[in-house]
Amino acid sequence: MVLPALGRILLIANPVAHSGHGLEGAQQMEELLQSDLPDSRFTVVLTQAPGDATALAATATEFDTVLALGGDGVIHEVVNGLMTLPADLRPQLGIIPLGSGNDYARTLGMSKNNVEKAFYQLKNGCVRNVDVGKVNDSYFMQTLSFGLDAAIALDTTERRARNSSQKGEALFFTSGLKILSHAGKSLTSVARFDDMPPQRLETLIFTVQLGPTYGGGFRICPEADITDGYFDVCRNVTRPTLPHILMLFLLARAGLHTHSKVLTFMRMRTLCLDFDEVPPCQADGEKLVDTHFEISLIPDALRVISAR
Repeated sequence: MVLPALGRILLIANPVAHSGHGLEGAQQMEELLQSDLPDSRFTVVLTQAPGDATALAATATEFDTVLALGGDGVIHEVVNGLMTLPADLRPQLGIIPLGSGNDYARTLGMSKNNVEKAFYQLKNGCVRNVDVGKVNDSYFMQTLSFGLDAAIALDTTERRARNSSQKGEALFFTSGLKILSHAGKSLTSVARFDDMPPQRLETLIFTVQLGPTYGGGFRICPEADITDGYFDVCRNVTRPTLPHILMLFLLARAGLHTHSKVLTFMRMRTLCLDFDEVPPCQADGEKLVDTHFEISLIPDALRVISAR
């Protein structure tokens, strides 16, 4: 890990992030760059529509650093753009977390919803080579889930888009209660983990993690590490009752669910899932629609600035 030299900077900002505070955050970040890094060359671009951040990052070869300002959604887009570039042309990534979930910020130790603190963490931080996940033709940097986990995450995204007053764990928790109150049948799939033989699964809970948390701080895979070259997978092995699911849900806030006999935890680099019907599925909060999922880990895929 080395001290970051930010060099030529492209700041990609979502102006509507954090209930509309993204624009103010971008302006504050621009002022900090001008005052604290007067010799730096930087460009600030505000996104206007979904996909803009991906397109901008995909053409950022003339920059040394791409900074993503916003929530996990804009970071997800930027990562997808950077991953289209050849490895030797990818700028390093830094984040200024302004959002509700901020799970990748937790993984990197970055201050959440405080532009000035995040700026100084970037300026004085360290560069790490981190893993990135790929699912079919999309990339993810923190979490991929199916079943109840995904349905809850997607509900939080929809409620956040409607300007819910709840944030982070509270939003995820109330969405969880809503989804769990009418949890239906298990999802049937055929799964292949690394070189293991195919197996038939009845899935309610299935999450693939690079970092330890999802849902705004729930420690679903507490030992997950974005630099170790492995996915951490949590899935159910028996069908839990609704009260048991609720208990697991509560315990997962602090990562205390890991000894449950309902769940199993695995580490792997590749997996393939074929569902009998389209499951609820999300990657970093973004909805995916398919029945076939090929998932692989790309080690040391990005250089990312984290807090010291």
